[in-house]
Amino acid sequence: MNAALRLRDVTKSFSGHAAVRSLSFEVPRASVFGLLGPNGAGKTTTLRMVMNVFAPDSGTIEVLGGASDHAARDRIGYMPEERGLFPRMSLEEQLVFFAETKGSSRRLALERLPFWLERLDLDPKWRRRKLNELSKGMQQKAQFIATVLHDPELLILDEPLAGLDPVAASSMRDVLLELRRQGKTLVLSSHQMETVERLCDTIALVSRGEKLLDGPVSEVKRRHGRNTVVLAYEGDGAFLAGLPGVGSVSDFGRYVEIRLADGGDAQAILQAAAARLRISRFEIVEPSLHDIFVQHVKRHAAEAVA
Repeated sequence: MNAALRLRDVTKSFSGHAAVRSLSFEVPRASVFGLLGPNGAGKTTTLRMVMNVFAPDSGTIEVLGGASDHAARDRIGYMPEERGLFPRMSLEEQLVFFAETKGSSRRLALERLPFWLERLDLDPKWRRRKLNELSKGMQQKAQFIATVLHDPELLILDEPLAGLDPVAASSMRDVLLELRRQGKTLVLSSHQMETVERLCDTIALVSRGEKLLDGPVSEVKRRHGRNTVVLAYEGDGAFLAGLPGVGSVSDFGRYVEIRLADGGDAQAILQAAAARLRISRFEIVEPSLHDIFVQHVKRHAAEAVA
């Protein structure tokens, strides 16, 4: 496979604690890859090893067909979860500075900057202002520009939509898809399952440093079967979780997702619900990534305790 990123049996420990254990996955070029997992799963540790912030104890990491070294880092745009811009430095000055540290000339960075300011709806008047004068959402956009201004081939984005309002988040999703269409490779680490499901071609789910599953999103969902009922209704649906054949119920406010237990009968659940609720939607679907995520992480945690 023509992979932009490849990890093979990567392990990393800190003070005897294994943060990442024998982790392997591949990210195809010109695709969007989602690295998923709960807090403490090892996602950030993995991304920092890719960026050569520290080396793995064992295993190998290949970036853009070669070693994960300093030269490779100049071809990567990295947006860490802990934002790294300077609060008392002007927006333009530091964006150009970060581009220069990645091998871009100052002239080229200044030429590219107006496009990105406009694309992310940052008024040019803010170019000379200090970062701490910008709102949290504007600072998030500035961090993204710092990530892409040197025109990297591979983007590694840790929670890229954090701090953005719904309109800005929607605009950012459009930008990410545009970059993919241009042939860029994107690696997203995110807790927002809806965003991952809409954007990502492939995913890997990790928990306690171990990979639980990976593959194309459509294949991952298909492997779990059409065992989920989407039910929208009016009334008190608290009783649904106790119906025979119901494995679990996820409440999303306007509707619920009911995961069937082994042998569960969707039609029997519909009949029981219709007897007590006013049903406006009933659909048998593949499970959402949210449901798959919760199911596997809970199971893995229970196995670890056992």
